[in-house]
Amino acid sequence: MSSRILLHIGFGNSITRNQVLAVIQPGSAPIKRFIREKRNEGKLIDATMGKKMRALVITRSGPVFLSAISVASLTARMQEGGGEEATARPLRPIAGEGIDDP
Repeated sequence: MSSRILLHIGFGNSITRNQVLAVIQPGSAPIKRFIREKRNEGKLIDATMGKKMRALVITRSGPVFLSAISVASLTARMQEGGGEEATARPLRPIAGEGIDDP
């Protein structure tokens, strides 16, 4: 299984970097119409946590993400090659929840 590099888009939210098609500024009227269309289709994911939208991330698989991180910052993160690796990690049990302590 190959590992995937994630792109952090703000507030603990990440997307798979190789699925990113475009990162654009959301200010123009055509982009605002595009956002409205995606919202009506149910394909818009708002990851701004109520903050000002600074970037629109379009993915190859269809969903569109709104981010509070600037286009310049997201682009720099894409070009750096750094990021979080999406690897399976074993879950650690929480003490006292279904575990018999000796």
